[in-house]
Amino acid sequence: MSLQIICGAIKSQNVIRFYYTGTKVPGYRLVEPHMVAYNSRENLILSGWFLGGESESQEGQGWREYRIDEITQVVVSPTRFSVRPGYKPDGGKPFHNVQCAV
Repeated sequence: MSLQIICGAIKSQNVIRFYYTGTKVPGYRLVEPHMVAYNSRENLILSGWFLGGESESQEGQGWREYRIDEITQVVVSPTRFSVRPGYKPDGGKPFHNVQCAV
């Protein structure tokens, strides 16, 4: 299951690559996963730092949210990451019921 793999990568602070279908531009993403929690719509969300890959916004690197049920083909990279500035381990306002976090 993707959630177990993602939470393992969060705990070990390893970059992940996955296929995402949740936008108009489906494709592979390379992400530093920081937290999995529920959003205000009660969707289970991965919050992470986007490093590269397909992007609907084309805004480059930065914080992104991904619905867990729209993530497949998760691969954990041996590349490690450090916690990014602006990260809130409690989820902040947009998130609640944190499942796993750095």
